[in-house]
Amino acid sequence: MEVVVRSHPLPVDPLAEAKRQWVAHGWTDAADGMSVVVSVMRAQQLLLGRVEATLRPFELSFARFEVLRLLAFSREGRLPLSSVVARLQVHATSVSSTAERLVRDGLIVREPHPHDGRAAMLALTDAGRSLAERATAALNAEVFRDPGLSPSDAADLVAIVARLRKDAGDFADPRPQPDPL
Repeated sequence: MEVVVRSHPLPVDPLAEAKRQWVAHGWTDAADGMSVVVSVMRAQQLLLGRVEATLRPFELSFARFEVLRLLAFSREGRLPLSSVVARLQVHATSVSSTAERLVRDGLIVREPHPHDGRAAMLALTDAGRSLAERATAALNAEVFRDPGLSPSDAADLVAIVARLRKDAGDFADPRPQPDPL
């Protein structure tokens, strides 16, 4: 489904109207929760649309970018497939599929794991590293430096969402600095 970004704003916030309808239909106890869920989902659509538009000239999806960037952050430009799955918090099948496309495009290579014959390593190629750097520069300039929120609102939103994620079991209390890759 393509995300619709309007050049002319609607005269009424459809999410506020949905909440009004929830209350009018007697679902008052769920109205605030519905507003939270739908608001976050719409914000995700808008932000992902900006990210995808920025990555399109690089012929990258956000999933492909994430794998390249994660490998570029690692000390040696390589990680076990299982580490990529764990750090990106997606299903192994999704990472494998994404990795296959990156291999096909010459951006990463699969290598045997040095200690586990059943496991695979993903390693960045020079072309992959170069593309990751160019795509990161574009995302920083076009999306991340100005996500559409004030620095204070951005910090508040990240903290609120982090609490939601932690309460859902997404992560435990982090150490002050994560271990290097």
